[in-house]
Amino acid sequence: MTWMRMRFELARSNEFPEGSNRHGYEIILPLDGEGKIDRAAYRKAPELCTVRRFWRDEDDRVGAVRHVGHDRWLFAFHDGTFEDETVPHLAAHVFREGEYVTVREAEGAEHAFRIIIVEPAPGLAAQKS
Repeated sequence: MTWMRMRFELARSNEFPEGSNRHGYEIILPLDGEGKIDRAAYRKAPELCTVRRFWRDEDDRVGAVRHVGHDRWLFAFHDGTFEDETVPHLAAHVFREGEYVTVREAEGAEHAFRIIIVEPAPGLAAQKS
């Protein structure tokens, strides 16, 4: 298991035909050797699993990646003014550069994001499970 930092950027869409590097997320999660979430490591240190949402013309939002049910994962933001965002099938994803992840906003709109960076998380990569 290794703690990894990932960056997701908005993929191509009708609104953004070229995608956008000004809309996305940076996430810290423990990954196993296959590039999937290491659930045992997550359970031992969920407080290390963080998310930062960056969106052009908006303040960044910082929160946590939360497992809230059988296969239900959320990006939960701490400031109380921004509702949680669901990440369908997050635990089934293989986190590799070039792959895609869908995030569902609280209002129901879904956006696809391309995984741009997967690298050891500074200061966490050597953590033991």
